[in-house]
Amino acid sequence: MSWLNRVRNSIPFLPKRETPDNLWHKCRSCEAMIFTKEWEENDFVCPRCDHHDRIGPRQRFNLIFDPGFTLLPPPQVREDPLKFRDSKRYTDRIKAARQQTGEPDALINAKGSIEGQRAVVGVQDFAFMGGSMGLGVGAAFVAGARAAIEERCPYIIFTAAGGARMQEGILSLMQMPKTTVAIAELKEAGLPYIVVLTDPTTGGVTASYAMLGDVQLSEPNALIGFAGQRVIESTIREKLPEGFQRAEYLLDHGMIDMVVHRRDLRQRLAQLVSYLTPQKAAA
Repeated sequence: MSWLNRVRNSIPFLPKRETPDNLWHKCRSCEAMIFTKEWEENDFVCPRCDHHDRIGPRQRFNLIFDPGFTLLPPPQVREDPLKFRDSKRYTDRIKAARQQTGEPDALINAKGSIEGQRAVVGVQDFAFMGGSMGLGVGAAFVAGARAAIEERCPYIIFTAAGGARMQEGILSLMQMPKTTVAIAELKEAGLPYIVVLTDPTTGGVTASYAMLGDVQLSEPNALIGFAGQRVIESTIREKLPEGFQRAEYLLDHGMIDMVVHRRDLRQRLAQLVSYLTPQKAAA
């Protein structure tokens, strides 16, 4: 340490230079340090390696909708129906997740327009207990689908989940057929159901509404699957191929329809809505 630094540090009234904690963002993929402002302006995508970071419902709505969208009220469901407790009470886990995310549950709906095309959009928040599917998520999905039917517009869902919510046991698994019935109601009404798979989409969500879209889109390199790779390898006793369960691999093998970069997603969704939504007959 130079004599100048020693003198400076010994004088208590001289302010120390501080750097805000939120000035930099570290990429989870390439570990590059990026200015947070640059990262946010790039739609929360790393400008170095193109890694798509996980984002929450509010950020997603701002990226997808035209200005002036409306959040739909979350449905009220019974909390902690099984009085579940592991290392913590389930009610305490829900409370902590709400404080962390500012959301009532892991699926939020909003209605608005995408480049002038009306739509209802649901977004799962992986930050809320891993986006897990419980009574609240199932009820929100049904509410979103029925709002789309009422508005005579498509329902678009952005999935991000670790699967069913274990604290709700069999009741969480019952959301799989419940959401499937809501999709059938959309089809009976002649309205499109579009799925955008984001990282990660796994478990019971993949086994139900995440794979029932009229069109299946995904963000680049999203993890998509039912069971984990190690579970599959130990079951079939074979080494899985490189990139297994990633969006590009699933696209090559016909499981999804397209992989779309986040910067192009808004335009692509508007295009799909325009193609798929029934047009009113001319007078």
